[in-house]
Amino acid sequence: MVDLGLEARDLIVSAMLFAVLAWITWSDLESLRIPDLASVPLIAMGLGLAAFPDGIGLQDASIGAAMGYLFFAIPGGWFYRTTGQDGLGLGDAKLLAAAGAWLGWRSLPLLVALAAVAALAFALLARKRRLAFGPWLSGAFWILWLRHIAA
Repeated sequence: MVDLGLEARDLIVSAMLFAVLAWITWSDLESLRIPDLASVPLIAMGLGLAAFPDGIGLQDASIGAAMGYLFFAIPGGWFYRTTGQDGLGLGDAKLLAAAGAWLGWRSLPLLVALAAVAALAFALLARKRRLAFGPWLSGAFWILWLRHIAA
């Protein structure tokens, strides 16, 4: 058996993260909405984990949360004001803020790229004009989290 060196805390936290990301995915697929009750506590939890001695550091996590939120909230708000329709919603912005809090700001470009490429490929293959982006963000978040804890 391979020893990944994972602590019990990593396993418990990972199980909780997986459950919340699954809830976010299901909710966004059903209603095109990400509940604040799912994403906002993830931000707080990520900031809390960052403060542990082996965490990414509160500064990196705080910058990640702020950048993640603003990266989607600014263009999403502009799109809504311009068209009167939601493009990227604030639920996506809060989910990216959570990912930034958990993984740090340096992980955000890769996370967004992974989610965008996967979502675009799906949209093209399925000929979808509108789709939930939360499941794709959640999947990329999960993959990068697993990479983070295995490092």
